[in-house]
Amino acid sequence: MESSFGVLYIVATPIGNLGDITQRALKTLQEVDFIAAEDTRHSQHLLQHFGIQNQLLSLHDYNETERLSSFLKDLKEGKNIALISDAGTPLISDPGYKLVEQARKAGIRVVPIPGACAAIAALSAAGLPCESFIFEGFLPEKTAARKKQLSLLQDETRTLVFYESPHRVLDMIKDLLETLGSERRVVLARELTKTFETFHQTTLGELPKWLDSDPNQLRGEFVILVEGTIAKKQEGLNAESERVLKLLLSELPLKQAVNLAMKITGEKKNSLYQSALNLVQ
Repeated sequence: MESSFGVLYIVATPIGNLGDITQRALKTLQEVDFIAAEDTRHSQHLLQHFGIQNQLLSLHDYNETERLSSFLKDLKEGKNIALISDAGTPLISDPGYKLVEQARKAGIRVVPIPGACAAIAALSAAGLPCESFIFEGFLPEKTAARKKQLSLLQDETRTLVFYESPHRVLDMIKDLLETLGSERRVVLARELTKTFETFHQTTLGELPKWLDSDPNQLRGEFVILVEGTIAKKQEGLNAESERVLKLLLSELPLKQAVNLAMKITGEKKNSLYQSALNLVQ
């Protein structure tokens, strides 16, 4: 039996250049019963540009909890709602998670209308490895909390992707430098898809100097991308660990020998297992 519930559409909007909106997004924004927007004043300019006359209701970090029941009621009564943020794909460092979570729990259909996303746009053009990456969004505002979060990423081998605002970007870069070191490659992506779009690749040690030389580069919204740490080459076992492993392999099945050798020597299981395979061949 087909549900009588409405549909919640998650609609991506341009991050700068209005030409990046999709035909599907425009059609959806025109046809839904109303639009839930992070900032109705900001989104009104978008709708006016495309000649869309539809009701805008606010949904942001400060009212999401209180608006939740009302929106869910509307959806259960068969109304279709489009969720948009100020720019880009909703929920990606933007409000909306609680609404989507509760809509799915209630059996309401949630449909993505894909489009622009600053993190993906920056990653695609940064020139850093992008087959695997980790998106951290906005780091904590306070220095101590920010450094603590960065310390957890010191050994991360994937490309790191962050968002940052102009009034905090210098402090954030300083903490990146102190925590991750001066040699890491970094890309500062600024004002994506806009007139003064900038991509600048350098090292964490050199980036503050470049920013100091041109204050204009501190304007706009930022995506900061940092290469991951170079994975350490797996080393072979030391002589004593190999001796212990050989003795255990002479008396026990391979798996048991590896597990016991790990407890005795403190070596990593992967290293012991690979060495054990080499020894029994």
